[in-house]
Amino acid sequence: MKFFSGLLAGVLLTTAVSVSAQSLGELAKKEQERRKAAPPAAAVKTYTNDDLKKLPPAPGSTTEKGDKDAKDAMKAADSSDAAADSKGAAAKGDAAKDTTKPAEPAKDEAYWHGRITSAREELRRNEMFRDALQARINGLTTDFTARDDPYQRAQIADDRQKALAELTRVNTEITNGGKQIAAIEDEARRAGVPPGWIR
Repeated sequence: MKFFSGLLAGVLLTTAVSVSAQSLGELAKKEQERRKAAPPAAAVKTYTNDDLKKLPPAPGSTTEKGDKDAKDAMKAADSSDAAADSKGAAAKGDAAKDTTKPAEPAKDEAYWHGRITSAREELRRNEMFRDALQARINGLTTDFTARDDPYQRAQIADDRQKALAELTRVNTEITNGGKQIAAIEDEARRAGVPPGWIR
């Protein structure tokens, strides 16, 4: 009985393999015919870093080589100017240095008013935050005394401690903000700024 069942299994396996082999063979033939009928695909180009180095830089972009060439050209121009006229080259060098520095804002009424207003607004925000923190601390203190559950009391005590630490930080910022406003007012007095500009 085992012999017949093994023989039967072998015959079934051979048949299944031959059927699947036939279908795979047919699929391979169909794919081959499809590739022959399809137009040839264009060759795929793979770009490397060497290919990118051959391309010219994009307009408006700078490269290390371009920067180096520009610096070399500037050095050559400076050295030729120095040979022709050392005083003229020094004057041109000073003018070039002045143009590269960022322009300082004009210290007019808008400058002083903007500076003092910004400092006062920051101080006002910190004072409002301090008042809100103090109200939160007072509420947490009241809540702490009203609770009986030790776990809830511990949570409230932790929140209260964090709020107290934040209050200390904000008080320091308020002190620094007051000093900053006094420093701006003193600087304006020394610069001869009219008092109306810093009100």
